[in-house]
Amino acid sequence: MFERILIANRGEIALRIIRACKELGIQTVAVYSRADERSLHVQLADSAICIGNSASAESYLHVPSIIKAAEIFDVEAIHPGYGFLAEDAHFAEICESCRVKFIGPHPEVIRRMGDKAEAIRAARSAGVPVIPGSEGIVADKAEALKVVEKIKYPVIIKAAAGGGGRGMRVAHTDVALTSALQTAQAEAEAAFGNPAVYIEKYLENPRHIEIQVLADTRGNAVHLGERDCSVQRRHQKLIEEAPSPAITPSIRRAMTKATLKLVQEVGYVNAGTIEFLLDKDSDFYFIEMNTRIQVEHTVTEMVYGVDLVKEQIRIAAGERLSLDQRSIRPNGHAIECRINAEDPADRFRPCPGTIEFCSMPGGPNVRVDSHIYSGYTVPPHYDSLLAKLLAWGRDRREAIGTMRRALDEFYVNGIATTVPFHKHVMHHPKFVSGAFGNHFVDEVVRDQGWA
Repeated sequence: MFERILIANRGEIALRIIRACKELGIQTVAVYSRADERSLHVQLADSAICIGNSASAESYLHVPSIIKAAEIFDVEAIHPGYGFLAEDAHFAEICESCRVKFIGPHPEVIRRMGDKAEAIRAARSAGVPVIPGSEGIVADKAEALKVVEKIKYPVIIKAAAGGGGRGMRVAHTDVALTSALQTAQAEAEAAFGNPAVYIEKYLENPRHIEIQVLADTRGNAVHLGERDCSVQRRHQKLIEEAPSPAITPSIRRAMTKATLKLVQEVGYVNAGTIEFLLDKDSDFYFIEMNTRIQVEHTVTEMVYGVDLVKEQIRIAAGERLSLDQRSIRPNGHAIECRINAEDPADRFRPCPGTIEFCSMPGGPNVRVDSHIYSGYTVPPHYDSLLAKLLAWGRDRREAIGTMRRALDEFYVNGIATTVPFHKHVMHHPKFVSGAFGNHFVDEVVRDQGWA
């Protein structure tokens, strides 16, 4: 096992990794930007070092500074968390070349599955259902029209190196296709430094389902069921739950079987997530793989009783998985609400600033993963996530009731948060019934006059 790990991240995920390391008896090194000098992860790590200015490009994305910090503290491994450098194959290669273990999959697997078009080819090779679309990159309008002739409208154009909803555009006509193609290519170039895009059939209001996997270096791989991430705004997840209210046992069996086939196909190691869309006819299609720990991994942890971050660390240290598929059994239902520093009544406008006072909910079956505290200043430079609020119940109805109670106990004064949005959703008939898809938030926003 490692003696010292550097955490190349910030906020709640950095704190989450610190806690896992402490329980494993591993020393931690936190890196931070000038804006995060008073952040909780800096205070709770065994050591901490400033790696640059507030801008991500000058700190959390600045590879030389992170590697230098790793050398100064003589760490054996780096945990990238999620976001920033977590899915950067080049960074993983640099870590390995410096004899520092990257806690994640092999760089070539990150590169392969990070390219959406290549990931789809891998899924096809493994016999996993994929959405009808282009065989690879679409360079211009002429190629795009040939694809549309086969799969018909509506279609969605996606950045090959994309994520987070950037570089994505929907088209219903030839005229719209031209504009959407140009816009998606420009967005992809600006966001990822790669203008490559591909085209898929656009599914109307599907469910977004993802399967959590763990795989070790000895060929062992397991799944830990599904998460439903359909409550999204502009492709950004707001609420996640496990298990999905839309998944039947037969669909689950087929989806998890396909997932493990793909894991085997690409030689995946460590924690990862295979993401699918589920249409109105209960057919599912692979869309992408996230080669890292997910924000919403906590939902799975509550239902399956597995510490995914500890498993990541053990796998990276060369240990065998501590569990097998037969021993993995779900227990109850869990829901996660992402509490962001945003004002839902003002088009979800980001609301950085100083938190005058905050009080977190507690009590039975409630979990809060957060880095905020009274007096903490939320910087404007990064993601707006303040906390992940989780509620567990013996069934979905009980989990919703616990979440309602927990949201009533969640107080943050000084800045606006998305707590009012979550309170509304927890009482919405469509959410309570489980009859919702990816466009559910658009309906809520429109009905409440938040658009």
